[in-house]
Amino acid sequence: MYPEELVRPMRAELSDAGFEELYTADAVKNAMSKEGTTLVVVNSVCGCAARNARPGAKMSLDGAKKPDHLITVFAGVDKEAVDEARTQMFPFPPSSPSMALFKNGELVHMLERHHIEGRPAELIAENLKDAYEEFC
Repeated sequence: MYPEELVRPMRAELSDAGFEELYTADAVKNAMSKEGTTLVVVNSVCGCAARNARPGAKMSLDGAKKPDHLITVFAGVDKEAVDEARTQMFPFPPSSPSMALFKNGELVHMLERHHIEGRPAELIAENLKDAYEEFC
């Protein structure tokens, strides 16, 4: 588990952009059962999260269509919440960072770490915007 002092600015990067931070399995279940579309970002301390994932997630929200709900859990910190989010992302294996779009509780789009790592934030944002166009 990472110390809170280390992850606080990484959390803030998403929460300041409107993402709701979730810390428990029940909070994740409740958030993901809401009607409409929900973007879930599994945040992480990994370099590709800072360089690509968080900026890409934020940039994806500047289009005409966007998810109804934005949530985030932090890998290596919020174990219970992350485990529940990953359960909802089955059959995809756990990876962090990762992003998933749900519509009415059903997984409709997934970005695993290998889709994020080494790709610029702009490309990640475009991938998400395409999903928003289709599902939001």
